[in-house]
Amino acid sequence: MDFKYFSRNGELLPVTDAVIPLSSIEYAYGFGVYESVRVSNGIVYFLADHIGRLMNSARIIGLLHPYTPEGVSDAVAQLLEKNGATTCNVKILLIGGKTAEDAQLNILCLNPLFPDKKLYRDGVACVTYEYERPFPHAKTLNMLQSYLAYRKAKQAGAYDALLIDRGGCITEGTRTNFFCIKGKTLFSPNEKNILPGVTRKAVLKVAADTGFEIVQKDIRPEDLPQYDGAFLTSTSAKILPTRSVDSYTFSEPPQALKELLAAFDAFLSGCGGKIEKASI
Repeated sequence: MDFKYFSRNGELLPVTDAVIPLSSIEYAYGFGVYESVRVSNGIVYFLADHIGRLMNSARIIGLLHPYTPEGVSDAVAQLLEKNGATTCNVKILLIGGKTAEDAQLNILCLNPLFPDKKLYRDGVACVTYEYERPFPHAKTLNMLQSYLAYRKAKQAGAYDALLIDRGGCITEGTRTNFFCIKGKTLFSPNEKNILPGVTRKAVLKVAADTGFEIVQKDIRPEDLPQYDGAFLTSTSAKILPTRSVDSYTFSEPPQALKELLAAFDAFLSGCGGKIEKASI
């Protein structure tokens, strides 16, 4: 779909006006935060959670701005209505300035890129890449190392790169959260070391509601044979089984993971785009 409008600081403008000056040192240096929100059949999924994380990301990096959660939510609704968009991804970019008043809030609609359906059946390949994000809980525009890691994955024919910290542990993907599964127990890297994904939060709720135990622990690549399988979570992919990590290959996705996939799809169909706080 061709989206003709975007939102800048709450004002709807033609996409031809969606420009950032080359002289913007804040944008060039990645002094900004962002969110990607899923919209499907007119339902905006987990918008309050995404906006809450956007605001928290700005606080973490000291990005001052005049925008409120209610204002961002209204701007998203107005943009979707103006574009007549019922299925898309909404990207929210909050770029800092020298003062709070100089900050810019840009919101645009993008056509979603969904994984091939066979990947949900067979799983995806991942590679590893040594890198620790400097502000784990902030979703910032400082993405050079993540870009290089993702490029390595694409060059290897993989879906994503899993980041490895200085202790040799898997933390997260460049655009995904990572889990292992054994029986009906999910194992997650420690939440203090990762971006707390919004889809991850929803998956944790569904898992807890359907009888899964959830454990936070260090997960190293050499530990993977201990588990029945692994999976990724993200806004666009939802839950995506992992077939391999580097040279290690799992067998087919375990039955418990298939049950979680079905439960999560059912949740998305009936939740009205909202989630409750997940406990872990």
